[in-house]
Amino acid sequence: MTAKSPPTAAERPVQALPGRAQSGGGSTSLVEIVALVLSLAWLGLVGWFFLTMDGEQARLSRNDPLGFMMTILGVFLPVALIWVAASAARTARTMREESARLQAAIDAMRLSYIEQQQAGTASLRQVVEERIEQVHRAQAVLGAEVAALNKPTIEPVLRTPPRANPTPERQPTLQLGPEPEIAPLAAEDFIRALNFPENERDNEGFRVLRAALKHRPTSQLVSASQDLLTLMAQDGIYMDDLTVHRADPVLWRAFAAGTHGAEVAALGGIRDRSSLALTAGRMKDDSVFRDAVHHFLRTFDRVFADFAETATDTEIMQFANTRTARAFMLSARVAGTFD
Repeated sequence: MTAKSPPTAAERPVQALPGRAQSGGGSTSLVEIVALVLSLAWLGLVGWFFLTMDGEQARLSRNDPLGFMMTILGVFLPVALIWVAASAARTARTMREESARLQAAIDAMRLSYIEQQQAGTASLRQVVEERIEQVHRAQAVLGAEVAALNKPTIEPVLRTPPRANPTPERQPTLQLGPEPEIAPLAAEDFIRALNFPENERDNEGFRVLRAALKHRPTSQLVSASQDLLTLMAQDGIYMDDLTVHRADPVLWRAFAAGTHGAEVAALGGIRDRSSLALTAGRMKDDSVFRDAVHHFLRTFDRVFADFAETATDTEIMQFANTRTARAFMLSARVAGTFD
């Protein structure tokens, strides 16, 4: 047998005020009973008065129309006043009861609204915490993957086997040819790599990232961007949470051509005040963070300039929406690139 959960504010019945009866549609109240008793008492008193009146006075009253009218008013006017007072008292009581019920309903609605707000806040907090946890896991997996891909291959040391003949022989000269050329990285893969995998299950994203890390310039930008994003995440700054004001591809091409300052200030599309303030404070106080920002900006300038030479406007706009580009917008504004 399961325990019944307590009702919420919206399910709680509106209780009547103590000491007050619920007014029914056809019930007789105490005020009406009192008014009826007073009316009967008054009519009885008037009837007794006319029954005890002598014949001469009754005859004079019947022959005087004005006196007769005054007598009628004197008889029924008090009765009318009694019932008017009773009706006013009943109306006032009904209004008080309706006001009490309305106030109770308003209180119940307020409690229900507060409970819904609290439940919504708790649900939103849980969703945010889960999302932050997913981002942390994805960044940890991504960092490990990047570190593994960037780990240099250690060639085994070749040792000359001992020979019985101590006479030294001329060592053959190794013919070192040029390194095999790597095929150019497609613009789509370049953009996808700089946006990083979405989560630890993004196999396609990791495949593209491995291919991008085989190109030295792209690998340098990916590593610099990953370092900066990791440092920003320590302050709760995540690129997916930032709103970007898009700039025209013409400005991106001008920046790639070497234009800096106010002419391309629209590229700093991140205007979140809290993120800018946190980044600026970290730049002043943390030398490691400051070096990471400057290294990232230098690498970004060099690699993006090469990318913009062959990229279309659509590809530039897709690039501007990557996590790496957003990190550039935020860090460049703080570093004064657009001043």
